[in-house]
Amino acid sequence: MEHKTTGPLRELFDSFKAGKISRRSFAQGATALGVSVPLVSFLGSQVSAQDAEALTRPEVGTEGQERGAGGDLNIIQWQPASMLSPHVSTGVKDILGAVTVLEPLIHYLSDASMIPNLLSKMPSQEDGDLAEDMTWVQLSLLPDVLWSDGTPFTSADVGATIDWVKNPDNASVNVGVFATISDWEAIDDLTIKVNFSNPNPFWFTPFAGTSTGFVYPKHIIEAEGGHDAFLMNPTGTGPYKVESFTANDSQVLVPNENYREANKPFFSRVNIKGGGDPAGAARAVIQTGESDFAWNLQVEPDILDAMIADDNSGVFVPYPGVSVERINFNFSDPNTEVDGQRSEMNTPHPFLSDPAVRKAINMSIDRETIALNFYGPTQPAAVNILNGDPRTESPNTSLNVDREAAKAVLEEAGWVDGGNGIRAKDGVELKIVYATSVNAVRQKTQAVVKANLEEVGFQVSLEQIDAGIYFDGSAGNDQNINHFYWDFCMYQSVPSTPRPLSFFEAWYTGPDGENIAQASNEWNGSNNSRYQNPDFDVIWEAARVETDPEALADLFIEMNDIVILDDVITPLVVVGSPRGASKRLRQENLELAAYSYDYWNIANWNLAE
Repeated sequence: MEHKTTGPLRELFDSFKAGKISRRSFAQGATALGVSVPLVSFLGSQVSAQDAEALTRPEVGTEGQERGAGGDLNIIQWQPASMLSPHVSTGVKDILGAVTVLEPLIHYLSDASMIPNLLSKMPSQEDGDLAEDMTWVQLSLLPDVLWSDGTPFTSADVGATIDWVKNPDNASVNVGVFATISDWEAIDDLTIKVNFSNPNPFWFTPFAGTSTGFVYPKHIIEAEGGHDAFLMNPTGTGPYKVESFTANDSQVLVPNENYREANKPFFSRVNIKGGGDPAGAARAVIQTGESDFAWNLQVEPDILDAMIADDNSGVFVPYPGVSVERINFNFSDPNTEVDGQRSEMNTPHPFLSDPAVRKAINMSIDRETIALNFYGPTQPAAVNILNGDPRTESPNTSLNVDREAAKAVLEEAGWVDGGNGIRAKDGVELKIVYATSVNAVRQKTQAVVKANLEEVGFQVSLEQIDAGIYFDGSAGNDQNINHFYWDFCMYQSVPSTPRPLSFFEAWYTGPDGENIAQASNEWNGSNNSRYQNPDFDVIWEAARVETDPEALADLFIEMNDIVILDDVITPLVVVGSPRGASKRLRQENLELAAYSYDYWNIANWNLAE
């Protein structure tokens, strides 16, 4: 498979690698050649961060403002947070609840560039704080940072976070990302050297972005019972702290008086209210002005279009589309209990373990109708699981919908009509339980999928589960996506980095199946489909240590192709759901970014002039 960077881009990239031009010059030149922003980031961040300090998060109009002078900021988050400890959270809704309080060392801007946040500078090979072979990185922390309780922020906190996430007793969802770290050494209070077990082109992933990069306070998480309290009321370095939190309902935040920028945050109180649905959230911001911001407005385009008017109190804000609404297949049997758990990883699904059945399913589902009618023309039908970057977007896949051909595939594999309209083989009927969260778009999608599959001989039963339960990662909640006790589940997830190795962990087995969601890891393994493919694992492990950007891109394409061509999932729509924002907010400071969750720049949110 050949996917090479050639011509003018190759020359530009070679000049950049040789140090003849800066990262900014490389980015400008590559963009001028028509290269996408994610690809520029993918190539540029691979080699150098020398100009990262010149990049800043938007903070228009913040100079001269007074902390807390802005009154209330009202946010409607129709999927409210269940807990506020992001290293054990499987849902974006929980991370959103924490991102106003906790912070990563590094942030991603909207163009996927990395900028230092709790670092005084970005590490680079040029400056000698990133190993040439990427086996270690030395992180220089920002001085004079305090936790919200007044305790100084030091390298010991970063080290304690690494140890906490890597400790299997804590059941962190990010343990795989941090597994590359072999050990660390605090050089001094503001300097920490982190060593990796192998060359690590993803050295930044444990420290960057609002998916994996959060730092926890050592004095809290190492205290007996400290994390239990932290779940509901975390101590952070961010602009706000929790005044009150009611799981699955609401959250009230007030300014952190120890925040390092004396004139921030601007708002005196942030009220995050949960409940309702995306359409109701859209109306509350766009039409009635009850709220100032609404997250993830996954609403049919005709409903959104009907809300638009010049005299409205709010506007729709585009959000970069790199996530995929997808149907996941359960490769284990959800109806057979083994050692006290269903969907046990070594108990194959009675019919989804048959490649012919999965192929027929994917040939039957009309993704283009779903995309056009429920998402709109800017959110196309999905062919791949990895999207947004032409360098890693596979050219080897296609959309092939043909229900007559799907019937033939099933017939040839021995799945024939049992006389009741349901195909069967060896006493096993093609009966599917298909679950997703309560959401009008998802319920309409379910209806289309049900009709498509029943046309070719499946029986499909639909389940809808409240989002607060469906995405709640608690070990005792057997209606969540971690347990995956259905045949199908549907949701969307977004890569947390332009080089999303952790995103592909969803299909990585790991040694002895350690990455598969099971009772032994409190169902926090990333692979909740229980898909097991040694070839995929080999490629994933090769990508973990590949330092050449072109070879790495090819490995991502190979992983994508296994997931798609082995019919491991049904990718439905490439999603970039709009957000709703009040016209009274300064729009440029929202800085909605594909690799950072919505409120990441809330320290700089303020009012328009």
